[in-house]
Amino acid sequence: MSASLRAAIACYARELHGRGWVANHDGNLTVRDGARWLATPTATSKRLVGERTVIELDTAGKVVGAGKVFGEIGLHLAVYHRRPDVGAVIHAHPPYATAIACARGGVADHAIAQPFIAEALVSLGPLVPRTPPASPGEAAVAALAPWCEDVDAVLLGGHGVLAWGADLEQAFLRLELIEHLARIAVSAAPLGGVEPLAVAAIAPLLVARAKAGIGRAADRAVQFADDLRTRGTGGAVASGPRPVIACAPAPHSPVPTIAPVASSARPGGADLAAVVREEIVRALRRE
Repeated sequence: MSASLRAAIACYARELHGRGWVANHDGNLTVRDGARWLATPTATSKRLVGERTVIELDTAGKVVGAGKVFGEIGLHLAVYHRRPDVGAVIHAHPPYATAIACARGGVADHAIAQPFIAEALVSLGPLVPRTPPASPGEAAVAALAPWCEDVDAVLLGGHGVLAWGADLEQAFLRLELIEHLARIAVSAAPLGGVEPLAVAAIAPLLVARAKAGIGRAADRAVQFADDLRTRGTGGAVASGPRPVIACAPAPHSPVPTIAPVASSARPGGADLAAVVREEIVRALRRE
């Protein structure tokens, strides 16, 4: 099994370089191999990673045999320790997503926070968080840790993207989708920005994600959406700016806004949380 995993991790490492999602020695990949992990070596271009250069790590993330592990191994271990369903983690710097991760201002913070394409909501859930910028090491792990159970990919503030999945292919596809969304969002910005998904469409998509069998975060998609409603969407789920229902954001405001839905029963706009909750209940009852 290790031989095939070594070949796979080398293949995906070279694919990252071929896509232009890493440069120099950027990026790192790991894959679970029983009770241990295989990883790309530090200080090595991803275009040069081969089966023989892949290193082996013990349960503590220490190298077994030759080679040297990259400094961001703590981010990978934070995911593995919290997600037994995860078999691979990939970190890279795809340009559009990394631009959003490194940009300043509230608009940039939320450019792809809430997926605006139906398929993306099913694949990634109701939120793509951006962690606060943090120094490498314990601070970066602390910023990431609260999200590991609830999402399958994050923008690392001031850094890049981290994505995980059952295997390398799933982790890579999630990374690919993040970059695809980021490119669309950046391209749409001069045209007025992306159009959010209609509120009525969200609940059925969350139910579909919960039934898709694509990992623990997807299994609890409906509950996570409710957590976001009650706790807010920024920082460690329980902190950061809470989205407000408004016709338009205040100029330069870092607080995300959600357009109200007209309703004769709710003059002046709808309670978004109530609408989503009602739609979820209807979708579940139809099954």
